[in-house]
Amino acid sequence: MKKLTKFVAAASLGFALAALPVAGIAALQKGAKAPDFTLNAAKGGKPFALSLKQTLRSGPVVLYFFPAAFTPGCTIEAHLFAEASDDFGRLGARVVGVTAGNIDRVAEFSKSECRDKFAVAADPGAKVAAKYDSVIQRPGQPAISSRTSYVIAPNGTILLSYTDPKPQAHIEKSMAAVRAWRASRR
Repeated sequence: MKKLTKFVAAASLGFALAALPVAGIAALQKGAKAPDFTLNAAKGGKPFALSLKQTLRSGPVVLYFFPAAFTPGCTIEAHLFAEASDDFGRLGARVVGVTAGNIDRVAEFSKSECRDKFAVAADPGAKVAAKYDSVIQRPGQPAISSRTSYVIAPNGTILLSYTDPKPQAHIEKSMAAVRAWRASRR
């Protein structure tokens, strides 16, 4: 019986890990066209309708998907993006977070964890995340967003596509892509 229990536990862990995205890989690759969307969002706790097409009119967009508001990794990532948001702004880019998890807490998350620096959008049913191939589907549970970052040029072209369950590198890689875009325009 102990062997069977260990086998089931090991198999469950293996299946769970297999469902996680692989670091550095996302389905929508550099050069692809970013799907447009409009979602309910909040910035500084204030709700509004966020349109990717409208946001791209102001410059490139750092679009990052995260699993759920107020979870440890997502809170770290929100803090890191908040700290870097002024630097992104000086380069002409806007940061937008999107989540399919804890969507009822997006406004609160935008105020406390994103520190009023950028918009966070709710993605019910992970429909937008699915268009970006940024979904984690767990057996018997609702789909959530994977930790995937995109940098999208104003013309809708994806400049960066990066998936990694660890939040730290997302900001660095996104910043490098925005800087490269900016340098190419000189």
